[in-house]
Amino acid sequence: MRRTIATIAALLLVVGPATPPAAAAGEWLWPVTGPVLRGFDPPDSPYGSGHRGIDVGGLPGTIVVAPADGVVTFAGPVGGRLFLTIDHGRRLESTYSWLDGLQVRRGDAVIAGQPIAVTGWGHTGSEVPHLHVGVRLDDVYMDPLDYLGPVSVSGFLRLAPIPA
Repeated sequence: MRRTIATIAALLLVVGPATPPAAAAGEWLWPVTGPVLRGFDPPDSPYGSGHRGIDVGGLPGTIVVAPADGVVTFAGPVGGRLFLTIDHGRRLESTYSWLDGLQVRRGDAVIAGQPIAVTGWGHTGSEVPHLHVGVRLDDVYMDPLDYLGPVSVSGFLRLAPIPA
């Protein structure tokens, strides 16, 4: 028992106290409004296969907004396609992939809801247009749905008159 307590104490000295979460669950705005076409599927290893984010359906040319305040750390082409990354502080980053246009540059401070980009088609070979959204905490991919808040369905509903 003493050895276990001593081991835990030693670990706390090396690792330090637990850090508060980088963002409370469900506080972020959705960068685009649409259905989640493909969910998060974390890889088994840092270089393993998986889906390191979510794909949110939407027409090409849709405005992408910043989900939370931050600073743009990357905005440009990767392999001929546009990507954008925002550092939200506390070791938390969000990334947006397969864009057709950028509305911010590296080093720009952004606020939640600010237009940052324009959607493209999505992953190469995809049959449905979408925005890929990724989230990393301490360089580990996280499920973006853990950070995104609820979506209002009021924009999707259309009331029809009832015939008399």
